[in-house]
Amino acid sequence: MKIGFIGLGLMGQPMAGHLLKAGYELHVHDVVAASKQALVDLGAVECIDNKAVAEASDIIITMVPDTPDVQAALFSDDGVAAGLSPGKIVVDMSSISPTATTGFAERIEALGCFYLDAPVSGGPFGAINAALTIMVGGPQETFDKVLPVFEAMGKTVTLIGNRNGDGQVAKVANQIIVGITVEAVAEALLFASKAGADPQIVRQALMGGAANSIILENHGGRMLDRNFEPGFRAELQQKDLNLAMQSARELGLFLPAASAAHDMYNATRANGMDKDDHTSVLRVLESMANHQTSDGKKS
Repeated sequence: MKIGFIGLGLMGQPMAGHLLKAGYELHVHDVVAASKQALVDLGAVECIDNKAVAEASDIIITMVPDTPDVQAALFSDDGVAAGLSPGKIVVDMSSISPTATTGFAERIEALGCFYLDAPVSGGPFGAINAALTIMVGGPQETFDKVLPVFEAMGKTVTLIGNRNGDGQVAKVANQIIVGITVEAVAEALLFASKAGADPQIVRQALMGGAANSIILENHGGRMLDRNFEPGFRAELQQKDLNLAMQSARELGLFLPAASAAHDMYNATRANGMDKDDHTSVLRVLESMANHQTSDGKKS
């Protein structure tokens, strides 16, 4: 089986590397030449554009930042759709709009091909260690064909539903929880520090109780270490919460905690921290605290 992989960034490059290790013939393209070369050195075939990737592959995977990027990768003049022939499978592993995903799937299926949306959770660490959680939307038969490919990249693979877009719905739900919880951990540690307690010890105590979570352990540790090097960039967390806000409006829902978290991640961008890790929300909270007067009112 020949696999095409488009988008070789922080996540895509190690994911594609696992496919090479699993023995798949891999055809790759990325706008960054160095990203392609790293995989070519491991045995991948470099393609001139996305159309060429589709022409050479049975399954074509896209892993790019946002909805417009997927649209461009699929439907530009030299995009995937231009290189498809009936029976091929397109798998989008980006985190994008569920509504747009449905439209993309319809356009691919009109060409006699098949489509799965399969966003991932686990960040660069999960990608490097083939330990991603993969949430898939699409027909069972297509999912079954691609399952061995997913299993080469992830630890937990779940078919959320047989509708295209179901995988993206699950990812948006995931990012609501992650975004809110990262901010909650930041608020808790800041509170402990400003109240005079040792936040390191407070975190250790909380990890033994009902408040414990992977985010308290991992992200809380990063906050206390002042390690804001990008694992999952703040701008991507903001983008995912923006997808949640858009979807909520379409459904007529009010998501107050997600909305508040969305505003906080907007503030990371306003403060020039959008390229840093999403734990940088702590620094936004600290900045706000530093602008308080002794009586608790904003200066």
